[in-house]
Amino acid sequence: MKRKKMKVDILAIAAHPDDIELCAAGTLLRHIDAGKTVGLVDLTRGELGTRGNPTLRLKEGEEAARRMGASFRHNLGMPDGFFDFSLENKRRIVEVVRAHQPEIVLTNTFDDRHPDHGRGSKLISDACFLSGLVKFQTVRDGSPQDRWRPKAVYHFIQDRYRKPDFVIDITPYMEKKMEVIMAFSSQFYNPESTDPDSPISGKDFIDFLYARAREYGRPIGVEYAEGFNVERIAGVDSLFDLQ
Repeated sequence: MKRKKMKVDILAIAAHPDDIELCAAGTLLRHIDAGKTVGLVDLTRGELGTRGNPTLRLKEGEEAARRMGASFRHNLGMPDGFFDFSLENKRRIVEVVRAHQPEIVLTNTFDDRHPDHGRGSKLISDACFLSGLVKFQTVRDGSPQDRWRPKAVYHFIQDRYRKPDFVIDITPYMEKKMEVIMAFSSQFYNPESTDPDSPISGKDFIDFLYARAREYGRPIGVEYAEGFNVERIAGVDSLFDLQ
């Protein structure tokens, strides 16, 4: 069966199922509410995670995408913890970028506690550049793909604190964000769970998510925000666009 080509405004690509939800769900919800289309892509199935299993994570990811209102979710099946910068991995990401032609790509932070985050950040950013090269040829479903380079790649901030280059007000979407995150029920706080503890399975981690969002919201005078870093200088049309 041929895969349907679907252009989206924003493509969020990250190393693990739940990376996107934890760090950028509020931003994506806000843009979906404004009429933008969003697609989600996970590099791995999160098979090395302390809790759950790959099959369950795939189901949870689909439920999270449904709750968010994303147009689709794909999983590239790269090995959790061991994906590399191979030509094949870059090509697979390029194929997805060219198939969906996003204006903006959101991806992992530059470096973090989990080494997959920084490695995924670089891999995805490099692939977005290669996707714009006319001589880097890819074929999808038997047809040559047109080159496509997103206008911008923005990196959401994850576990380790980083000073954001900009923040997005997610105050109206904070509770919906948490509802989306909790679609990954195997991963997060459940007092009845008998699974081993992990750094993200305690109630303290839920408290941390609220605290981080408050921290990023405070400088712009809102209750909750999500932070992002840029690869290149960002521009605005007017001084009055800045909060």
